[in-house]
Amino acid sequence: MSTSERLIAASEARSAHNYHPLPVVVASAEGAWITDADGRHYLDMLAGYSALNFGHRNQRLIDAAKAQLDRVTLTSRAFYHDRFGDFCEQLAELCGMEMVLPMNTGAEAVETAVKTARKWGYRVKGVPDGRAKIIVADNNFHGRTTTIVSFSTDPEARADFGPYTPGFVVVPYGDSAALEAALDEHGDDVVAVLIEPIQGEAGVLMPPTGYLPGLRELTRARNVLLIADEIQSGLGRTGANFACEHEGVHPDMYVLGKALGGGVVPVSAVVSSREVLGVYRPGEHGSTFGGNPLACAVALEVIAMLRTGEYQQRAKELGEHLHHELGVLAGGDAVREVRGRGLWAGVDIDPAHGTGRELSEKLMARGVLVKDTHGSTIRIAPPLVVTKEDLDWGLEQLEAVLKA
Repeated sequence: MSTSERLIAASEARSAHNYHPLPVVVASAEGAWITDADGRHYLDMLAGYSALNFGHRNQRLIDAAKAQLDRVTLTSRAFYHDRFGDFCEQLAELCGMEMVLPMNTGAEAVETAVKTARKWGYRVKGVPDGRAKIIVADNNFHGRTTTIVSFSTDPEARADFGPYTPGFVVVPYGDSAALEAALDEHGDDVVAVLIEPIQGEAGVLMPPTGYLPGLRELTRARNVLLIADEIQSGLGRTGANFACEHEGVHPDMYVLGKALGGGVVPVSAVVSSREVLGVYRPGEHGSTFGGNPLACAVALEVIAMLRTGEYQQRAKELGEHLHHELGVLAGGDAVREVRGRGLWAGVDIDPAHGTGRELSEKLMARGVLVKDTHGSTIRIAPPLVVTKEDLDWGLEQLEAVLKA
């Protein structure tokens, strides 16, 4: 039995089977490359679902974390610390907003956004108590807490976790008319529209051109908050700081996570205006670890790296190359459709050529790591530091597997 096989057996014996990982055991990693427990090397074309936008063990981020580890790592929010104010100021500035509420995981940030929208609705908009509604899109993925799965349309994420939290209205993604009808039906009780500018877990689904600007106009006219969940799509992945920017849309609230922690520590945040986040009073919401010194130190370095524009430009240029090459593959009979923006793509495989899982396993055998979703789709999202040569090599492996 190999080292990897032994470690996989130990994991399967003692851990809950809430994931179905590919049979690779990561032992070390650097940049866009991973080494397993038996010394085999793999090109990472998933980047932790965008948590590793800046690559594994990015030296700037590791240095920032090490420097903070020698000073202080946790205070709780019972006290101030010397990194917190800078983090809030610089993240708000990056987002073109005024205030920040830091949390840890993406799901916590989405929960915070939901609570914030409801509180704003009651205190500012004047919605009668208990009647606040939030409109969401089908095929969404915003996390896995009980409230969030309450408005999921994915049976695997939702089944057997009821009773479900009320207060959500689901409409088809990309359908402006359906959203306007829901706004009309629920009237002044609607406090927010929560949307992914690009639906990642659903297979990197792109909305129709003009959809996001249309949402912005509708929500502004109805005094409804537009909340953009940019946990996967934000912070450079699509070739801009935020996917909303590609259509000139500035939401009322950003929900951020994943890449904000640089693949070092979990960092998430809700970023909005003073009018919206100013509804909170001490004791009404919080997190022991949210905005801790170590998280702030790493996130500040992430923000500094994004300010250079280097990573957004890489995602834009390499993304154009990625989609051109995938478009060539889509001309064959194995690929039905390619979607995405920047260094992010969803590739639909003709089921006659195998499932997404089977394709992922075949790519793994050739030294490339991707992950499937919804049966016949694979997601491609390499770290933004990937070289063109490595990206081309990975695409060559994909082409070879499809031809085989």
